[in-house]
Amino acid sequence: MRVLVVTPTYQERESLPGTLARVRAAVPDADVLVVDDGSPDGTGAVADAVAARDRGVHVLHRTAKQGLGAAYVAGFTWGLARGYDVLVEMDADGSHQPEQLPVLLAALQAGPGADVVLGSRWVPGGRVVDWPRRRLLLSRGGNAYARVLLGLPLADATGGFRALRADALRRLDLASVHSHGYCFQLDVAWRAVRAGLRVVEVPITFVERAHGRSKMSRAIVAEALWRTTAWGLAHRADAVRAALGGTRRTPRPRRDRRPEPTGRR
Repeated sequence: MRVLVVTPTYQERESLPGTLARVRAAVPDADVLVVDDGSPDGTGAVADAVAARDRGVHVLHRTAKQGLGAAYVAGFTWGLARGYDVLVEMDADGSHQPEQLPVLLAALQAGPGADVVLGSRWVPGGRVVDWPRRRLLLSRGGNAYARVLLGLPLADATGGFRALRADALRRLDLASVHSHGYCFQLDVAWRAVRAGLRVVEVPITFVERAHGRSKMSRAIVAEALWRTTAWGLAHRADAVRAALGGTRRTPRPRRDRRPEPTGRR
């Protein structure tokens, strides 16, 4: 498999070199794409310097901070156009452990094979290190809310450490994904489930970042709440119509015209 690890960055100058070195050591045959949203601290220049020394590292420069979802869509589009078979989402801040990448990739091929593998903090064996209680409650509560409202059979649909087959991504209509923040992760997971893809969760250890500040904000939390609620209400309405013999709409989250927050987790 040709594997591309997509790593969005914004103000990650301190953590990025170590993360890239660990990724290249953990999965030497995989390439890495850094998607930098015009970081004012020079993260893009740091990425360029690493790429100049390592042919397996690539950099996609964007002119402004446009949000996590847009960065991943740009990275996935770049990778699909170049024929990669598997695309991986991973944070650059050290919270995702590159040494666990082989576990995610192996799960794509284990048993009957998976289309999407989620690194899960909330399945048995998964854990979080050094998170404040507020973040723990927010993550667990958000996932519980999604399970109830969307009927989503996943323990951790909001996690950002995951591997997706290229064929699976092509079925998810990336052009219609408008979620930003960590709601993007829920959006993609729900699309995958509704598209009938095989989604598997494997336990990971999530470690609070050692450098910089979290991109979590009230705007990101608000986006996740109102999007999940809107999708859930539409999902329930579809179920009622189906029960009454009506026609079910195209199985994907609603598009909307609301302004997008541009923060990232």
